[in-house]
Amino acid sequence: MGTIPVRFIQDTTKEPLLSGSFAIRTIESLSEGKDMVENLHRHDFFYVLVIKSGTGSHEIDFIPYHVTNNSIFFMKPGQVHRLTLKAGSTGYLLQFKNGFFPSQELLRKLSHKKICTLADGNGDRLIVLLEDMVREFTEEREGYREVIKANLSIFFIELLRLRRNNESKTAAASEYPQEKLDNFFEMLDTGITQFKQVTHYADALNLSTYQLGAITRSLLDKTPSDIISEHIILEAKRQLLATSGQVNQIAYYLGYDDPSYFIRFFKKHTGHSPESFRIISK
Repeated sequence: MGTIPVRFIQDTTKEPLLSGSFAIRTIESLSEGKDMVENLHRHDFFYVLVIKSGTGSHEIDFIPYHVTNNSIFFMKPGQVHRLTLKAGSTGYLLQFKNGFFPSQELLRKLSHKKICTLADGNGDRLIVLLEDMVREFTEEREGYREVIKANLSIFFIELLRLRRNNESKTAAASEYPQEKLDNFFEMLDTGITQFKQVTHYADALNLSTYQLGAITRSLLDKTPSDIISEHIILEAKRQLLATSGQVNQIAYYLGYDDPSYFIRFFKKHTGHSPESFRIISK
């Protein structure tokens, strides 16, 4: 199977301590006053897009989002996206490899939500931190790598605080259900091609199927089976658009011995056959 472009953080000789592991740029410097258009691709790094002002569209894992002022997009490695930003948009693009930022727990808490929109003024401290990271990244003064890591940590903690302030009191009342849901999604990310039974994930989470169902219904208004099906369809779409593999190859990759069953399953959930989805989406 051939793959679509996978983007990496560009290696440079300018920042030898950070080369290939971290980068921060202003949107203005990237767009150079023109529309910024990125076709479908994926990354091998975390991608944080901070919009101070601007308009456009951002499609992440085939879900479209409007780009608005004071919006922050957070993407994990491997996710598929395409982006259009209109000329004149302002903000920052942060890129870093998984090993660059030490707190996997903090990244896990942030990664379950792809977009956060802040009220005017709420993100002022975040902008100060981003500006300081740009300055350190550009000037490379003594200890700049450590300063960037410290600012990045503060940035993510502040972002998590702001995001939780935007959530309802009911959703923020207990972290336990959200942690279990996050763990469920992590397991699906790595295990969906092998395991499709609710009982497998409930057992792995030390929950009963009833308890897992209560968590998913209370936080997402979906059953565990719904979420598993969504992840199967998501990975199928990624494979259909990110590879040139035949439908039967993709079916086998996803763990289906009978490609015809996979085709029926895909059409039931999308309204299209795998081949027609591939044609109309490219």
